[in-house]
Amino acid sequence: MAQTKEAYIGSIDQGTSSTRFIIYDRNTRCIGSHQVEFTQFYPQAGWVEHDPMEILESVKVCMAKAVDKASADGHNVDGALKAIGLTNQRETTLLWSKSTGRPLYNAIVWMDVRTTSVCRKLEKELSGGRTHFVKTCGLPISTYFSAMKLIWLMENVDAVKEAIKKGDALFGTIDTWLIWNLTGGVNGGLHVTDVSNASRTMLMNLKTLDWDKPTLNTLKIPAGILPKIVSNAENIGKIAKGWPIVGIPVAGCLGDQHAAMLGQACKKGEAKSTYGTGAFILRNTGQEVVYSKHGLLTTLAFKLGPKAPANYALEGSIAIAGASVQWLRDSLGIIKSASEIEDLAKQVDSTGGVYFVPAFNGLFAPWWRDDARGVCIGITRFTNKAHIARAVLESMCFQVKDVLDSMHKDDTGSEKGDFLLRVDGGATVNNLLIQIQADLLGSPVVRPADIETTALGAAYAAGLAVGVWKEEEIFASGEKSKTDTTFLPKLDGELRKKKVESWFKAVERTFDLADLSI
Repeated sequence: MAQTKEAYIGSIDQGTSSTRFIIYDRNTRCIGSHQVEFTQFYPQAGWVEHDPMEILESVKVCMAKAVDKASADGHNVDGALKAIGLTNQRETTLLWSKSTGRPLYNAIVWMDVRTTSVCRKLEKELSGGRTHFVKTCGLPISTYFSAMKLIWLMENVDAVKEAIKKGDALFGTIDTWLIWNLTGGVNGGLHVTDVSNASRTMLMNLKTLDWDKPTLNTLKIPAGILPKIVSNAENIGKIAKGWPIVGIPVAGCLGDQHAAMLGQACKKGEAKSTYGTGAFILRNTGQEVVYSKHGLLTTLAFKLGPKAPANYALEGSIAIAGASVQWLRDSLGIIKSASEIEDLAKQVDSTGGVYFVPAFNGLFAPWWRDDARGVCIGITRFTNKAHIARAVLESMCFQVKDVLDSMHKDDTGSEKGDFLLRVDGGATVNNLLIQIQADLLGSPVVRPADIETTALGAAYAAGLAVGVWKEEEIFASGEKSKTDTTFLPKLDGELRKKKVESWFKAVERTFDLADLSI
């Protein structure tokens, strides 16, 4: 992108385990960044929570330190910062007090499965069962989505019940919580969400892009606690006093996977896979809402301005990807850091017949089995920790292949042989992982030079809103540069077929294990 006068865009990237703030120049070069990890709470098996106040503090720290770093390098951040974009972990749900600004309970994280009983009850009561709301919101009834977490909070937390009764409760996903606080909090903070995050609640109508009143009535959710829905690229409001940056507009907001799609400049028919705590594969279906017959989700891709058309996507969500590497590190002690897994796995040239399925909290797409639990099969006396490490990497790639196979079945208009997957996210620094992915797909995989496309997508959205970039510039960046790396498949087709058959055997072993005795 051609350089004109100095203009910077900031990007808040609030993920499942860490927060980052990055400042980009007009050529999308990072001129300052900072990242901090925050605490994961596991109060019971299957429960995952975050402290919303700790998340707020992590954003403040990252903002201040990134600005300091850029300023120390001679960049005039105060004079040239034009807007802030925001991207966040989706579905994670919280309610807070309008009057005090304090959370009424910890944020319930997207992978938390405490709402299983809520889901089963609704499936039995509603005429459409698990797919009752699919035609409206594109999503099945699942522990994954915000509405189920909201119902649990309304039924089980006294502070939530009381605040709703008094008209003092505000609901939001993490984007809503951050924007409300960034724009003033109890002193006039804006209660908004964007269309991509709203599309993950089960409560937004995909066609009207507004809260669906029949769904709210069915689920007994009061409309008054819900935020206003805005587009992904518009001037939402200015940052208030008390933050390291003041008076700058928040002008872009997308859920993390939608931001990665924009960061990868995915046009209609193109797909990306982001490897983080989970793995998320989205394919842009253009302005058409496509419903899956093979276990995928129909979701909004992005809407780049209040009057811009909405782009939609098919999505396959995988709950556990990089989290299984963290498990090897933190729970088993097999590695000391996540980066060690590549060297360990390279000590062997195969898994030795070991297959690992990380169904820690059930399986998401395309299986949707919340009764599944993790298994590691094919273990013999020959098996060592290198085989286990390689099986963990393969598990990430097999899960992505399952989703892409479903995408190809749903999208009969595209030739599988011509397919090219774009990848991003922290785990993609692992060359072995991406080579295994190409081998199991039997098609090329492209990794961009900048693998952190989520933060870049949020910056693009904000920059669009304030005129730093034009849409055609952003999507021209999708004509991939010479600095991208392409991984070509090397695995024999017959061996690929046998490995996939073995993987399916392993997946089937995970079913109906949720009630194993402790």
